Amino acid sequence: MDLKLSTLLCLTLLFSTILNPALSELCNPKDKKVLLQIKKAFNNPYVLSSWDPETDCCDWYSVTCDSTTNRVNSLTLFSGGLSGQIPTQVGDLPYLETLEFHKQPNLTGPIQPSIAKLKRLKELRLSWTNISGSVPDFLSQLKNLTFLELSFNNLTGSIPSSLSQLPNLDALHLDRNKLTGHIPKSFGEFHGSVPDLYLSHNQLSGNIPTSLAKLDFNRIDFSRNKLEGDASMIFGLNKTTQIVDLSRNLLEFNLSKVEFSKSLISLDLNHNKITGGIPVGLTQVDLQFLNVSYNRLCGQIPVGGKLQSFDSSTYFHNRCLCGAPLPSCK
Repeated sequence: MDLKLSTLLCLTLLFSTILNPALSELCNPKDKKVLLQIKKAFNNPYVLSSWDPETDCCDWYSVTCDSTTNRVNSLTLFSGGLSGQIPTQVGDLPYLETLEFHKQPNLTGPIQPSIAKLKRLKELRLSWTNISGSVPDFLSQLKNLTFLELSFNNLTGSIPSSLSQLPNLDALHLDRNKLTGHIPKSFGEFHGSVPDLYLSHNQLSGNIPTSLAKLDFNRIDFSRNKLEGDASMIFGLNKTTQIVDLSRNLLEFNLSKVEFSKSLISLDLNHNKITGGIPVGLTQVDLQFLNVSYNRLCGQIPVGGKLQSFDSSTYFHNRCLCGAPLPSCK
């Protein structure tokens, strides 16, 4: 081919690409169609004004495409601007790995069942919204989930025991809802990863399942519920648990008999019915935070470790606890 003709063809192709962006668009047309349907379902909000059918959807606000396949793999919609229910079309983005609706106070209705179709999903975050209804059982079908956050919503009902069937889960956030019933016994039977459990600020009741003794949780927050009875199964010398918050429940067990791992850095047991004394073993733990106030503890606070580095508010309002930093024992 003549060199001039070849150059002319190249320039023609270049200018046509510039003039017609569709020729250079990376976004998969099926994904683009679905995203435009989602925008329409939300009544074309201003926050999605960049979702222009004439531009590449891989460049749209809150949308990310895979660098190899160019399929939409992330949809993260933060901070207001959306109203109504989660559109059913979110389930029609088959390559989605991250789906987040966060700080969307006008987002209402139940968790969309079509989300169950997103088999590649690794992170699901629906938080700080006004979605309601139950925590759906179908979430257990998303076997690739590593992070599930449904906190700061209006979810009601019980926690589905099937969530323990998620083999790759690293963190489960169900805190700050209106959940009732018991913590599922199956939460002592997570296979594969042992997730951080955040169940605080709900209306959960009953005993903490003894099955939790079998697992080595890194972080547990069951605070501000109506949990009763023993919680000692959470602890153990050979565990690697770092943070435990069981405050503001109705727990009642003998703290003297509990053995704590040296990995523990934060322990909050305030506002319960815990009896016994502060175990000497806690002097061997490098605690950064401790609160055992408003319980029924008695005896002298052991000397050593970090126990005297906390002020009196850590220990006050117990039956007969004494010794530094509280008044000396008589």
